[in-house]
Amino acid sequence: MPSARPRLLYVTDLAYPARGRRYGDEDVLLTSRLRADFDLALCHPLDAAALMDAFDAVVVRNSGPVLGYQDAYEAFRERALRDGVRVYNPLTGRADMAGKQYLLDLGAAGYPVIPTVDRAEDLHLLPAADRYVVKPKLGADSRGLEIVTPDRLPALADDDVLVQPFVDFAYEVSFYFVDQDFQYALSAPDPGRRWQLQPYEPTPADLDFARRFIDWNTLAYGIQRVDACRAPGGELLLVELEDLNPYLSLDALDAGTRDAFVAATTRSLRRFLTG
Repeated sequence: MPSARPRLLYVTDLAYPARGRRYGDEDVLLTSRLRADFDLALCHPLDAAALMDAFDAVVVRNSGPVLGYQDAYEAFRERALRDGVRVYNPLTGRADMAGKQYLLDLGAAGYPVIPTVDRAEDLHLLPAADRYVVKPKLGADSRGLEIVTPDRLPALADDDVLVQPFVDFAYEVSFYFVDQDFQYALSAPDPGRRWQLQPYEPTPADLDFARRFIDWNTLAYGIQRVDACRAPGGELLLVELEDLNPYLSLDALDAGTRDAFVAATTRSLRRFLTG
């Protein structure tokens, strides 16, 4: 059982050069607030496995794409599951935590997802487009992503990549949840500037869209971000369901929304530690 004042190992790569984001600033801000309720130590993701036994739980936050340290991450994950270490978000996520296969699975199940295939023989299932996006199944932060013409697809499509039509969307919008509770939404009005965000007031239909994916993922605890684009027909399509280490863009929030998010995260962590 956790101590009266729980000890958290907070995993972050403060120096990761994220495009358009400052991982270090966000994690310094969040940990400065969480210290009111928890004893915290920050560590790099490569050090987490060696340190985690001394803490009540491990909180994985802005740790960067695990593609850069895949073997170390797999070793951390295997040991945490074997030894019953509490990891937040829990390691049972079915979305980005497990790769990009979920985009294929959700599409096949009829969810509103950007059309996606992973085999050359399925390319005919995609709508015709002038350009296509090809990205690794285990990619993150646009690593390995290419935008190509149709003639290049047969040579590129294999089981290790996903192929999607390049959608000329109006804007991107992200919905942020703690456990199953919606917290806030942010939009990127300029498709070319993904991380220049502004507050977004979702409609009931928007929230129903986002909650479908939160419900599908079945995580009892944790922080999730549902990324979507507004397609030319006006509908929302899922771009990504981030359930491992979603960047939160806390600097884009007003003080009241940020305070409410920190309070919700604190409550979630306390439930997680005692649940």
